[in-house]
This record gives sequence, structure tokens and C-alpha cells, in this order.
Amino acid sequence: IRLYAVNTFGRVIHEFDPWFNFRATQYLADNGWNNFFSWFDHRSWYPLGRPVGTTIYPGMQIAAVGIWKALNYAGYGMSLNDVCVFVPAWFGVSATIFTGLLTRECSGSSMSGAFASIIMAIIPAHIMRSVAGGYDNESVAITTMTATFYFWVRSLRSDPAITDGAATRDSYIYGAICGLAYICMAATWGGFIFVLNLIGAHAAALAILGRYTSKLHRAYSLFFIIGTAGATRVPVIGMNPFKSLEQLAPLGVFLGFQVLEYCEIQRRKKNLSVMEHFQLRVKVATPFVLLLALVLGQLSAIGYFGPLTARVRGLFVKHTRTGNPLVDSVAEHQPASAQAYQQYLNIIYTVAPYGFLLSFLKWTDSNSFLPFYGIIAYFFANKMSRLVVLLGPIASALGGVALGFVADELIVKPLSNFLEPSSSAEEETEQEEEKPSTSMSKASTKKGKKKATTAKKAVTDPLAQLVDLKSSVLKVYNTSGVSVIRLVSGMLFVVVMLPQYGEFYKYCHAMAERMSHPSIMFQGQLRNGQTIIVDDYREGYWWLRDNTPYDTRVLSWWDYGYQISGIANRTTLADGNTWNHEHIATLGRILTAPQEDAHRIARHLADYVLVWTGGGGDDLAKSPHMARIGNSVYPGLCPDDPTCAHFGFYSREPMMPTPSMEKSLLYVLSMHGIQKNVKLNEKLFTLAYQTKYGKMRIFKIENVSQKSRKWLADPANRNCDHPGSWYCPGNYPPALKKFIGSRKDFKQLEDFNTEKDEEARKYQEQYMKNMDKRRGAHGPSAEEATKKKAAAEKATHIKVGCFTSEKALGSDKEYGGGTTGASFSVAKMWAKQKGKKYLAIARVGTDGHSFAFDEEPQGKPIKEDKGCRLACLDTSDMTCGCADGACGDLKAAEGEPLRRWMVYEIL
Repeated sequence: IRLYAVNTFGRVIHEFDPWFNFRATQYLADNGWNNFFSWFDHRSWYPLGRPVGTTIYPGMQIAAVGIWKALNYAGYGMSLNDVCVFVPAWFGVSATIFTGLLTRECSGSSMSGAFASIIMAIIPAHIMRSVAGGYDNESVAITTMTATFYFWVRSLRSDPAITDGAATRDSYIYGAICGLAYICMAATWGGFIFVLNLIGAHAAALAILGRYTSKLHRAYSLFFIIGTAGATRVPVIGMNPFKSLEQLAPLGVFLGFQVLEYCEIQRRKKNLSVMEHFQLRVKVATPFVLLLALVLGQLSAIGYFGPLTARVRGLFVKHTRTGNPLVDSVAEHQPASAQAYQQYLNIIYTVAPYGFLLSFLKWTDSNSFLPFYGIIAYFFANKMSRLVVLLGPIASALGGVALGFVADELIVKPLSNFLEPSSSAEEETEQEEEKPSTSMSKASTKKGKKKATTAKKAVTDPLAQLVDLKSSVLKVYNTSGVSVIRLVSGMLFVVVMLPQYGEFYKYCHAMAERMSHPSIMFQGQLRNGQTIIVDDYREGYWWLRDNTPYDTRVLSWWDYGYQISGIANRTTLADGNTWNHEHIATLGRILTAPQEDAHRIARHLADYVLVWTGGGGDDLAKSPHMARIGNSVYPGLCPDDPTCAHFGFYSREPMMPTPSMEKSLLYVLSMHGIQKNVKLNEKLFTLAYQTKYGKMRIFKIENVSQKSRKWLADPANRNCDHPGSWYCPGNYPPALKKFIGSRKDFKQLEDFNTEKDEEARKYQEQYMKNMDKRRGAHGPSAEEATKKKAAAEKATHIKVGCFTSEKALGSDKEYGGGTTGASFSVAKMWAKQKGKKYLAIARVGTDGHSFAFDEEPQGKPIKEDKGCRLACLDTSDMTCGCADGACGDLKAAEGEPLRRWMVYEIL
């Protein structure tokens, strides 16, 4: 299920970030451990460079190189590229195993653990980050996260031999192993903060609920000491566990546990009563809390603590309102919706709540972890769609609990009653009876009471009577007659659920196939029905690699930096690390400026400009974000409007740019040769290469400043922290001194604990106010944009209707396919270029099928179903029909592929 991409596209690295991860892995394999951690990459974030070794979570790279070396040492020759391609799938298996172990430990049911593993193996919320080729941190991190959680709950397992709250052997062993697993987690993904805080919160909750024991103390203390000691050795983390506000709460829990443990030791040593124990805690905790508050106050006053990052703050505020336009621009930071949960969890979205409720039937230190994990993970996933990946393990676990409970109660236990009639029913009753007697024997030991008194109290104690009632019910519940009824009910449940599982299985495979598209390449169909691979993006990067000098510098939006450096092996100005807001804002300022202004800056920094075109998620779609980010540092770009509402389009159909958009370099480069009124100044920029299907364009920057190039290449112009050091950040060339000096660092706007000046305060207020209005990038006002768009649509096309058969389309039809089968604007532009009157579209994901023709469609359109109403890729206001899997369970026309053709008349 995780190998669809390999089977279809070959052993290819996907997306954007994975290309950096592969490049870093290759560097580690070629240069070794020491050079890796002292790697300052001057070929990225040009001209500043990036200290990769100290700004990366290296766990995945270390794991991949270790696996690669081990395989080759064992005689299984495999390239590093292939290892990196398969790492997500391999670790997806291990995450599945740990999820099953976690569920088994928490629920106490092997059936629940087995069901959890079955679900985790195929659930889309996990598949989304574990398909082969998706070489990203989360693919390994989910394994380290579930391993950490498993060893944590395993360390809390009770030992029947321990009767006075003392530490158990397991709390030592598995607490230490939990710390080691956490080190792996911290070295792999920034989500380690979630793991740290979840375990800290769970430990604190147990203490608050009166379940504090020395077992809990040893488990948490070993986890925190070992885990934190290891985490601080990861350069990107450093001493943040003691300084970052996001990580201080678990430290507070650790310190609090030391106070509680001191009191616990005194309780056992002096045989204190409950009241005496409580009084001791108050006496010890009061001065400790006061001293801690004094220390925190002093450290805060000197600015010791770092602020919450914008991404973390985004978990507690509405999307697009973090105050940071760079964070707000990332689609994965949008809140998840009920539709997203259903998409990534499917039927488990309905089953998991039952598991959540059933978890309360057995309240143990370990079992309480599952509902706790579920609540917190749901909260964060609800705030940021990217964090839906956190729901994969817990949804599988809770689903496993629900299904395991039914299997145990209706199948396993009734069968055991028949297979072991002499003992099975009695054992369960005896276990229920032993619990209160054991508890009462402990109490009688502490208070020095006689056994006879205890026995007498058991008869009159309401709790004991309740236990007796429960035992009686259980005896009836386990009789042969009731067991038969349970078995029959269990068989009926299996009959009902098997088809449901079959649908779930099919859905997961369909989702896995959809999520296995590498994005760097995709499938399309020719007119004759032949399936082809559209490989425009790699084609463009290969052209750079093969036709430009090695030291060529490529200016693009930050999204593509990783692919340019990983595939084209050329110098980039920014990438997905997004560590320097001001530098990204400089790119935004260049791309959104008029071409003459842009050239005056770009000629000192780059040799080529690369843009993504062709509709969908191209650079024009991202351009409003570029303007907002640029304006956050260069305020003159959008005077009096931090959201740059004037920079965008009145309408994308037809394309009606605002004046500022129409003048921008990005619009000119994207529309050159397509829109007649767009004129490129070829003295400044010339088209060097356009890919086969027009998805990428590369322009050569004319009259590049050789003086600036030479200045930037001179190591003497870098700022090394000391002579001979590897840490040597670069500088902007002198020719840009005035331009760079005009910007206003965004850090002072973002950090809540940094004093803001009046200008920064006004910027934040206006940004939040305008984002609330959501006037967006569609023109000066939403009302005006709507009117203009409606008028434009009426003037350019008429919807004819929806057809199921290709035969209904004109006999003179010409096939388009690719993006013209998904993006209405691209399709209409293509139909106009062909000089045709009608356009038919059937969308599949980011591409699809399309025909342009002159003859009027034959027959009557069908009544529109859900396939007809599938929105277009570029606008939700238009429908583009569907094809193949996108049509779901709809029926095809007889003898034809499954299609819903939306037909428009082009005016």
C-alpha cells in the first residue's frame, strides 16, 4: 500500500522538503559525521548561506545512512537514493508495530492491540507521511513518537509485589528506554515538543488525580533526565529545554516531582497518616514555589526565556491571524475540518469515539494515556491540518480498543468459557473479588486492624456490596446460555463489519494511490487514451543542471529552493527552511516589483529567475502571499495595508489583474507570450527555457553585475565568528546596501516579549483588522470583485451541461488533457487558442481530460450528480466534472471510461 509511487513513477524522491533531506543525507554519507555538523552551505540562502549542521534535525539522515551502510555491509547492494525512497515505508511498518504494542499495554487486550495494528497499517492519516518516496522527517518521527509513548506507558505497569507505592523494576528499565526513544524523536522532528509536553501533562494529571507513586517518579525522572540530556546534544535544540516557553512546563513537572518524592519518602519512613502527609507536602511545596517564582521572575526580567514561535502561537489562534504573513501563507497551517478528518480517518472517525469512552472502563496509569493523547492530539490537529498526522496512531489505538472490546466480549471470552468451562468464568470473578480484599488488607496493615474486623467491614461496606453485586452479574454473564448469545451476537457483528472493513480497505488503498503522486511529476492522458508521465519540473531542473555553469545562482520563490539545489545542483536564494524572514521578504519584494525595479536588485544576486506557471498552485496563485511577506519588511510595497489587498486579481476568469499585479515582474514572466498585452523588457530578462507542457519557465537575467558576483565569492567578505572557523555567514553586496538598509526587521513585530515601537504596533493592529475582513487578494473590495467577476463570467462563457459519454461531444473534437483537464482558466485559454466554440472538462486531481470542439453536443445533458459538481482546480466557482477514481461509485456510460464531462460554450 505504500509502494504505489514506486510502482508507477519509479524510485523517485517526492515533494519539496524530501529533496533537501536527500541532499543532506548524501552529504553525511560522503563527508562523515564531523563535517556534517560543521557544514555551512554557501550554495543555499545565497548570499547569506545556512549552517546546515546546526539547523537540521539529523535523526532521519543518520538512520538512512546507517541502514544504507548496514545493507551494503551485509551484501544487499542498494543505492542511497533507493534507501531514502524506501525509508518512509519501512518506518511505516515499525510505527504500526509500536502502535499495536501501545494499545495492548494501555487496554490490556491483545485483540485491541492487533486491531490497532491492522488499522494503523492502512489508515490514510498515517499513509500520508509514510509512502515510499516521501522522505520527510515525519515518516521516521511517527515511529520514534509511538516508541516513546509505548515505553512510557510500559514503565507505568503495576507490579503486584509492590504494595506501598514504591518504585518498580519496570519504572527504572522502561523509564530509561523511554528517555532513549525520546532522544531519537528529538533528533528527528520538531514535533518532539508535542511528545515532551504530552508525557509531562500525563504525568502531572496522574499526580493531580491522586495517583502519584514512586513508580511514576522514577519513570518520569529517568525519561526527563536521559531524554533532555540527549536532546540538548542535538545542535538545533541546544539548551532550549531550559529556555523555551514551549518546553518549560515539563521541566516544572520534573521539579515538582522531586518535591513530591521527598514527601513520599518521608511518608514511608515515618509512617505518616494521610493528613500528616498532606501537611508535609504543603510545608515543603510552599517555599519551593515561592523560590521558583522568584527565580523565574528574575530570569524573565533579563530576557532569558525565548518567545513562543509563530508556528506554535498559530495553534492557539485562528489561521491567517498569527501576525506572521510567512506562517500564514503555508496551506498546511490551516485548521483541519470535519471533512479532513473523514478523509484521513474514514470509518475510524466514527469508531474511535467509542474506543475513547471504553477506555474509561479500565482506569489505570497506562490506560489513562489514550484518552489524554486523544484530546490533546485532536485539539492541535483541529488547529493545523498538517498535524492530522498525529491522529493516525491515536485514532488507530482507540479504534482498536473499540473493536477489541467487542471481539473480547462477544467472541474470545465466550469461546474460552466453552474451552475451559471449569476455570474461565471463575477466574474473572475471583480477580474482581481479589481487588477489594487486597486493598482492604493494605489498609488494615497500615492501620494495624485485625483480620476479623476487616472481614466484618467487608460485609457492611457499600463498596464491598457493590463488588459482590458485580461478581454475581459476572457469574450470570459467563453462564453457558449467555455465552451462546454473546457468540451469536459476535458472529453477527463480524458479518456486518466485514463489508465495512472491505470498503475501508479499498478506500485506504485509493487514498494511498492518490497520496503517492510525487507532485514533481504526475500522470496525464493523450487523446488516444495513452497514459503519460508529465515530468515538466524535473525537465526544467535538468535543463539548469546541464546548460548552466556550476556556480549559477537561481532566484525563485522559496518553495522550490530544495528541488533546485537537490536536482539541478545550483545555488538558490531561499528554500523551505524559512529561517530568515527578511531574506524571503526580499525575494517577495523582487518578484512583486515592476520589472525595471526588480532587475535593479536581482542583477546583484542571481543569474536566472525560475517561475512555476500553468495554473493550479502556480506562482501567480501564491503571489498575494509574496506581496504580504515583502510588505512586512519593506512597508512601502503596500502603503497603509499590511495584507496587500490591492495586489491580486479582480478575476481569474477571465484574467483581470489589478494594476500593481499587472506591472509586477512575476505576472510579466508568467504571462509573457500568453497574454497579448503583456510585454517583457528583453533588455532586462530573456526567456531561456520553457518546459514541454509550460509548467515551468526559466528566464536569464541580463547585464548581471560581475562586480557584485566577485565580491560575494570572496571569502574575505564573510563574517566568520573567529579566524579559521567553519561558521562564516555571507553579506549582501555593497551595491544593495541602501536597499537592504531600508527594510525593517520583522522579528520585533513577531516577538511578543520584545518591546514594539509605534510603527510596529500599528502594523500588527492593521494586519489583524484587515485579515479579519478577509478582503484578500481579489481587488480593492469583495463586493466590487464579485460584481466584476460575475459580469466577466457572463460575457465569456455559458454552461451547457453535464454529459456521461464522450460520443456526445463534437466529432471535430481536439484533445487537451493535463492541466487543461483540471484548471478552467487554462482550459478556456487553450480552447480559445484552438479557435473552438465548446469546451469539455473531466477532472482527476491536479490534471484530467479535456476536449475543444465546434459541433454542438449531441443529446440532452444529464441531471447533475456529485461527479458533475466537482470544483475546478483553480476556482471553486466553476465545476470541472470528474474522471475515473475522482467520480467515486458513479456509473460509466456503456462501453466507455467513467467520465462526467462538464461542457461550456466559449463566447
